[in-house]
Amino acid sequence: MAQASTIYIVTIDLADMDRGVYESFELRVARHPSETGEFMLARILAYCLEYTDGIEMTSGLSTGDEPALVVRDLTGRITAWIEVGLPACCPGAGATHRDVRQLLSRLEGEKIHRGDEMRIRAFDRGAMETIAALLDRRSSFSLNVAGGELHLSLGDQMFTVAMTEHRVDAA
Repeated sequence: MAQASTIYIVTIDLADMDRGVYESFELRVARHPSETGEFMLARILAYCLEYTDGIEMTSGLSTGDEPALVVRDLTGRITAWIEVGLPACCPGAGATHRDVRQLLSRLEGEKIHRGDEMRIRAFDRGAMETIAALLDRRSSFSLNVAGGELHLSLGDQMFTVAMTEHRVDAA
C-alpha cells in the first residue's frame, strides 16, 4: 500500500522588495513520502519568489508530467511553468537546492526551445538543510527579498539564504 503525502500548512509573510510584492498567505503543501525537506522548502521558496495572481502548486511530484508550480491566467491557460530540481526543457523558471553545476552540465549542449528565457535559482544547500529541519507540519515564517538576497525569519531565528541565478546556454 502506497504511503500518503503529509500535509504541511505554512503561513508566510512575504516582502519581496525587488518585485514590489507584499503579501501574507497560508500555503498548504503536500509532502510526498519520497520528498526531502530541502526539496519541499525549495518548492515553497520558488512559490514565494514567483508569487503572483494565479500561482498554484501542482501534484507534479506524484504525477511526473507537471511542474512543481504553474501560473494560470483567468482562462486557465498556463502562463508560467516553474520546476524544482532539474527544470524540464521548456522556458520558465527553475529552483534547486542541489549543486546547480550538475544541473547545468546535464543541460549543456541540449537543444532547448527558448532556453535563453530559462533561469535557474540555486539556494545555499547548508541553509536549506538547517531551515528544512526546523519546519513543522504547522509553521510560520517571514521572507524578505532584497537585492537578490533572501532573509528568512522562523521563530526566533534569522537566516540568510544565499541565492544565485543562472541562465541556460541555448544550443
